[in-house]
Amino acid sequence: MANIPFKKDVTFEYGVADQVSPLIRRVIAPNPSAFTLHGTGTYIIGHGQVGVIDPGPDDPAHIDAILNAVQGETVSHIIITHTHRDHSPGAAPLKAATGAAIWGCGPHGHGRDFKGKSGNVSEEGADTDYEPDTLANDGDTLETKDWALQAVHTPGHTSNHTCFHLREENALFSGDHVMGWSTTIVSPPDGDMYLYMQSLRKLLLRSDDHYWPTHGPRIEQPRRFVGELVKHREEREEQIALCLEQHIGHIPDMVKSMYRDVPENLHSAAARSVLSHLVHMMDTHRAACDGEPGPNSFYRAA
Repeated sequence: MANIPFKKDVTFEYGVADQVSPLIRRVIAPNPSAFTLHGTGTYIIGHGQVGVIDPGPDDPAHIDAILNAVQGETVSHIIITHTHRDHSPGAAPLKAATGAAIWGCGPHGHGRDFKGKSGNVSEEGADTDYEPDTLANDGDTLETKDWALQAVHTPGHTSNHTCFHLREENALFSGDHVMGWSTTIVSPPDGDMYLYMQSLRKLLLRSDDHYWPTHGPRIEQPRRFVGELVKHREEREEQIALCLEQHIGHIPDMVKSMYRDVPENLHSAAARSVLSHLVHMMDTHRAACDGEPGPNSFYRAA
């Protein structure tokens, strides 16, 4: 495995706004899990007129914590990176309380291309109720008197995933595309490993000073960090290729071989990523299977 420099320490209290930079406050939702670390990090941008990035789950206690943090200020915009249920459902109650406009990614599945593959997969974690007031296309800028955010489209984790660059601090809010504590799950049908890898390489061309992920602490030296993520994904595909050479063709067997050091309660998520890698490898003529690729298919080297 690549030596990815994850940081697992972050100081916080639930319900408390932590001033993490001159323009940025963070409020962490009380939804810790094996997939969210301490919980969803909601970011408040600016002072006086503010934007809220990823208000998190529809949790009244968390929405109240955000409202308490911005008391006496105007929330002009709610910004959404993608439509998983730990990120976007809080937008609706926050909009109802503040009148703010929702600016961000498209609805769940926006931009998706099934390409005839992997359609019969549950998307239990999807927020299908989300609708933006204004779609933030790649390169679009939300400009206020004191701060500006530019949308950076990064599909892969989800088809609609979008990061946001804060001009005044040369910082990127990386959502779940790049997380500060773990690798990102890429789960078909909405997750697409080919697009995810393209989006990682897109970030390698940027010169952001640091990233603020929705889960985990600030990421320093982001280009080095992203380079390690690319290397890690390439190594995973090398492991899958080795499994195929050894005629290990079922995903559960690959997971047992490749993720020996990972707790078994995370193996189902690992299996989703392996499936996404296999779809990518089929697209690039390095793997094959009979019929449509899916979690129960048998794979072989191409």
